[in-house]
Amino acid sequence: MKSRTKKLLVAAVFTICLGGLAKADLAKRINGIISQSSQKKVQFSVHIIRAGSGRTVYSHNAQKTLVPASNMKVITTAAALKYLGPRYEYETKVGLCDGTLVVIGGGDPLLGDKVTDARYSRKDGWIFQDIIAALKKKRIKTIKDIIVDSSIFDDQRVHPNWPKKELNRRYACEVSGLNFNGNCIEVTTKNTGGKVAVFIEPKTGFIKLINKVTPISKGTSTVGSYRQPEPNRIVVHGKCRKQAGPFAVAIERPAAFFGFLLAENLAKAGIKTNGELIEKTVGDDCDVRVLAEYSTPIADCLARCNKNSFGLAAEALLKTISAANNPGRKNGSWAGGQQLMSRYLLGLGIDRDQFHIDDGSGLSRQNKLSANAITRVLSDVYKSRPWRVYKRSLAVGGVDGTIARYFKEEKYKGKIFAKTGYMIGVRAFSGVCSTAEGDYIFSILANNTNSKTRKAVNDIAKAIIDDADM
Repeated sequence: MKSRTKKLLVAAVFTICLGGLAKADLAKRINGIISQSSQKKVQFSVHIIRAGSGRTVYSHNAQKTLVPASNMKVITTAAALKYLGPRYEYETKVGLCDGTLVVIGGGDPLLGDKVTDARYSRKDGWIFQDIIAALKKKRIKTIKDIIVDSSIFDDQRVHPNWPKKELNRRYACEVSGLNFNGNCIEVTTKNTGGKVAVFIEPKTGFIKLINKVTPISKGTSTVGSYRQPEPNRIVVHGKCRKQAGPFAVAIERPAAFFGFLLAENLAKAGIKTNGELIEKTVGDDCDVRVLAEYSTPIADCLARCNKNSFGLAAEALLKTISAANNPGRKNGSWAGGQQLMSRYLLGLGIDRDQFHIDDGSGLSRQNKLSANAITRVLSDVYKSRPWRVYKRSLAVGGVDGTIARYFKEEKYKGKIFAKTGYMIGVRAFSGVCSTAEGDYIFSILANNTNSKTRKAVNDIAKAIIDDADM
């Protein structure tokens, strides 16, 4: 009996030693990857832990804060689940108040979102047709004013630390309590017989276009746009050989954009509007008779945020956290969201010097995170009841989202669930690797990046799986 016990102890010690050697090999391999890609002083913050125990298996400057780019969305979505819960739904209400048509926004970032509409087999403009049908059912042929209420969020629609030259880009669109179509239009140019025409979708008089596109017969089409001081007056410029676009252009005043489109669609359907389009808060003195309600589950927003890196979803989630904690659930703000997200991180025991939260999407370069902070957050979500909801929101290596084209090898495909991050000089990658040995939570942040960094980041994730499957 003693001999058998001794053999078992030896076997256990041998297994532990092998495990230690494997982790030593992992550290050696990752150190090599970092060293090879750091010729231009690339800064890395890397942390890898066992998901079940939280034990660190690799650390490299894990507490160093770097610009996280879209890995900020990891924090935003985790905080949204914490404060709002997995059953939260965005609600948009449409109703009548003394003959005035009222639209009360709930901050939904996916209203009219093409990706979401395609998922549910909804046609473009479906919401306007639904509202029209509801009015016709009530035999209403004329309305007074149209009121759009976006007061669930404050009126600071543009973050002060976003790059000013990029505010007409999709990823820097305004954030409103009433959003539509990602708060963008799609612009297309066509050269027909030496004349260039500019088309927008959705078609609307809300946007004024100035066509400065030059027709060309040779070469490559390059078309862009820029704003004028007057809101929603957009110059389309460049050169067009046959066709350019469609490309997204962010608009201003999203709530008014929705209201204007609604008025145009009502007119087409023969429903007259005798008054004005008004942006204001609907007070308690207005007894709104609800015609229709539209809801979007938080899970859809998390997925658009993490799988597709949809910035509007992240900023809406941040402001929604704030609104949900304000009196009357109004005036959600960046400042309020920052405060609550910071409270969440501090509650996890993360030192204040390991994070600085400036926005929800990571577009601001004032954001700072350490790899340790991100793994702490992911570990908290991993151990929580909504983990499955959160995991489904992450991009899957070789399968979907922002990493669909990476990790296609059989060894890695479908085993990496993560969020990417990218801007000039920044690469980031955080999530979970599922292995035969169990799940590993990882975070890889890199600043001052070069052409080799993307591969290095991916190779570190691959090394986790390689090491566990040895």
